[in-house]
Amino acid sequence: MKRNFESYLEEWKNRKSRKPLIVRGARQIGKTYTIEEFGKKNFKDVIKVNFEEKPELKEFFKTNDIDSILTNLTAYFGRSATDVKTLLFLDEIQQCPQAIAGLRYFYEHRPKLHIIAAGSLLDHVLNEINYSMPVGRVEFAYMHPLNFFEFLDAMGEEGLTGFLNSYEPWKKISPPIHDKLLKLVRMYYFIGGMPEAVREYRDSKDLIEVERIHESILRSLELDFSKYGTKAQQETLVTVLRYIPTGLGRKIKYVNIDPNKRSDGLRTAFKLLEMSRIAGLVNHTSADGIPLEQGQNDRITKPLFLDIGLANHVLKLRLTDIDDLITVNEGSLAEQFVGQQMLSTEPYYLDPKLYYWMREAKNSNAELDFVTEYNNKIVPIEVKAGKSGTLRSLQVFMKEKKLKTALRFNADQPSKTTGNYDLISLPLYLSPLYRKFIDA
Repeated sequence: MKRNFESYLEEWKNRKSRKPLIVRGARQIGKTYTIEEFGKKNFKDVIKVNFEEKPELKEFFKTNDIDSILTNLTAYFGRSATDVKTLLFLDEIQQCPQAIAGLRYFYEHRPKLHIIAAGSLLDHVLNEINYSMPVGRVEFAYMHPLNFFEFLDAMGEEGLTGFLNSYEPWKKISPPIHDKLLKLVRMYYFIGGMPEAVREYRDSKDLIEVERIHESILRSLELDFSKYGTKAQQETLVTVLRYIPTGLGRKIKYVNIDPNKRSDGLRTAFKLLEMSRIAGLVNHTSADGIPLEQGQNDRITKPLFLDIGLANHVLKLRLTDIDDLITVNEGSLAEQFVGQQMLSTEPYYLDPKLYYWMREAKNSNAELDFVTEYNNKIVPIEVKAGKSGTLRSLQVFMKEKKLKTALRFNADQPSKTTGNYDLISLPLYLSPLYRKFIDA
């Protein structure tokens, strides 16, 4: 399947200031496949070292002598790594922290050699690594599940992707195209963006097989928990993972997760899931200015899940007839959808972060779904599942913060209204392009 991340890898390959690249992201989002496809298209040879499949190869990286490492790799694989023609791919590098630390020596002694490393639990290893980190000698990139446009391409709807990418702001979209895109958004709600699930549905159109794949992915994520702490801590991780889809779009209250578990243990579990990239924590921000991080409060937070299709599987929704499937949490799913698109369309070299705003006061509560920043300006975002809905919280926010532009995603046609502020209203399927409309 076509992944936009490949374009970033090509840009990295051709950059003179290139450093060894570490690709970070959750398990089973397509990191290995994408890097291998990029390697096949752009190099004469790809030498892949998978430290999980071949743990004995860690022995090569116990030294910082790059010539020795490359000599051993040449002897083992029967192929030599040349600077221009070879991609050295170190997969599951979290299994070999020495190799992570050793990347600095590749950069210093063989800077022209193309090296990409990837792993699924890298954040944990990078947080705990006992070796000297190659600060300033490596660069990072971040992958996510397929976003909606990649999903369209995978489903053979490249014509729609081309139409959306060339769409000129504020023109009315033909109703048949608009309706078809909304149906495909709902399909994405339940199939999601995990590559294996998307590929299965594309090839077989069998929703039961998609369910089996979702279950397999969730079980593999939970099996990873055996690497963390005590059995009780592992059980807490499972509890929190299963809670997140029920709590989408709502402030986390630990007593609602499990009144018998301590809040600090639950909070730690959320942080571990965030480091595993299974969960995203959308922290409250006062939004008094940029950067938004300066005004964040990580004690007031709401969750996003790795993938909307997996989230619906955790909720035990059966994929029998997704065209007519209406859930009790349509608003939360729309919010998950938009959040997932926003995260996946950030520049790949940034570790993306979303915020939201709320005010809890007697007779004066207000909450805004997302707040982000673009071109050094604060952008408030409201999400609606249908075509209508009040904007009371948005109006309160705009008046209080004295801002000029706001975004709303819903199921209606694109529009722009002008009054005390400009309101850009976009259909959900245009959320990957929201920056284009702010520019317009």
